[in-house]
Amino acid sequence: MGALPAVKLSRREFLAISAAALAACKPNTIAARKFTGKLLGPSASVGHLLREAITTTPKSIEQKRIVIVGGGISGLSAARRLQQRGCDDFILLELENSVGGNSRYDETSVSPAPWGAHYVPLPSPECQPVLDLFKELGIITGSDSEGSAIYNEFYLCAEPMERLFINGTWQEGLLPTTGISREDKRQYDAFTGLMDGYRNARGSDGKRAFVIPVDESSRDPKFTTLDQQTMTEFMDAHGWNSQPLRWYIDYCCRDDFGAHANEISAWAGVHYFASRGGIASNASSQTVVTWPEGNGWLVRQLQKPLAARTRPNSLAYRITQTAGAVLVDAIDSQTRAPFRIEAGQVIFCAPRFVAHRVIEELQSQPCPARHYAPWIVANLTLSEKPTGHGAELAWDNVFYDSNSLGYVVATHQNPSRRIGKTVITYYYALCDKSPVEARQEAQASSYDQWCDVILKDLERAHPNITAQIENLDVWVWGHGMIAPTPGFVWGEARRSMQSNIGRIHFAHSDMSGISLFEEAYIRGQRAADDALNAT
Repeated sequence: MGALPAVKLSRREFLAISAAALAACKPNTIAARKFTGKLLGPSASVGHLLREAITTTPKSIEQKRIVIVGGGISGLSAARRLQQRGCDDFILLELENSVGGNSRYDETSVSPAPWGAHYVPLPSPECQPVLDLFKELGIITGSDSEGSAIYNEFYLCAEPMERLFINGTWQEGLLPTTGISREDKRQYDAFTGLMDGYRNARGSDGKRAFVIPVDESSRDPKFTTLDQQTMTEFMDAHGWNSQPLRWYIDYCCRDDFGAHANEISAWAGVHYFASRGGIASNASSQTVVTWPEGNGWLVRQLQKPLAARTRPNSLAYRITQTAGAVLVDAIDSQTRAPFRIEAGQVIFCAPRFVAHRVIEELQSQPCPARHYAPWIVANLTLSEKPTGHGAELAWDNVFYDSNSLGYVVATHQNPSRRIGKTVITYYYALCDKSPVEARQEAQASSYDQWCDVILKDLERAHPNITAQIENLDVWVWGHGMIAPTPGFVWGEARRSMQSNIGRIHFAHSDMSGISLFEEAYIRGQRAADDALNAT
């Protein structure tokens, strides 16, 4: 189902609704668990077959002009581009039973909800392919007399957008303002002032310093040298030791990159704050577009014309180049039946660590160590809206000093969200241990153990939430997304990822070092163009 119109409540409306809701609340006690739920996640057992030496030679052989491996955003984008340019002789192979990658979504009885990525910032002028897509999908409906985009109000995130639970109450916004000192405020102003400066800065090459897509950013060393230090070192260098400011910066790094500020490149950390340059007639540059199912809405639009050329449950386990073709050997993950496709070109849209297990030319080369933190995401169906003291329920709800990233409300965009059931999507980047250790623990933990973690965290702000839960599903992402550690964004490892290998072309947000819809979408387009131009 499509997104529904956004309604912005006044504070007076909210208080009236809250009073009625609070009067109907159950006693503030934690009830015994009576909800249903299950433990979900990508098909790790099938994907882990790549660790083994699959020696089967398929007997079933077919021919295609182009094979796309991986049905995340980059794969869907590549397939869409091929169709736009008149190429129908292709097939998209996807390991899972549905496409979407980290933008997959859930269909609950109350509302669709994201299993991963859940918004896109307003694209800047440098992000023309995404602007074009938004126009085609009706996200951008026109432009004003000055040429600024007019966005569909149904898709602009409804107010209030963000709130923070701190000192037993909810405040508006995520930068702590409750109980801060004068020195905290001074450092806040210094930090935000510098980020504003970076947002408008240009390098000696004339380009904006920090841009989406990453490769359109200035290469001026006065900016790119930030990639050589961590975000924590950047804060230290400026003397910013305010504890609430440090918490906020670390939260942003965990939220966007899945790692702590002391592990993230300062260039990437600044990019988080300084890269948003979208220009809209009816929204500020900091506004985002979102839907109940998050970026799953975009997945549904992209996949609609591709059904006949998408083959789910297909694991590509060996890719070999010969003099006349690229041989893609794969198995049906359900029947384990092998098959081969002889292709003229291949567009590889899976993460780069997978490429080193699949592509013959890469198997003998060491895979550069990359940081892929595991995540858990949980969708909770609630019998009523979460309540609390202070600022009203927002789209994004975060807990101060929590290891989690809080939750977003799937029904926030729905105009009938005022009363009734809802779905909240809870996020947790498991970044307190090494990725390997965290991944092993995540995959060994039971459904009940995850419920304990989630409920203990939520009950800090919502003591009666357990009694409100009707269903709680948990999704474990073993390799959530790449983290831009120091030296990667502007280093040799990422640069080398840009090159094709013979007739194999690459498209994935790994190649940008930052896991964003825009990066994956543009890379898919470029790889499709390269593949078509090579044939």
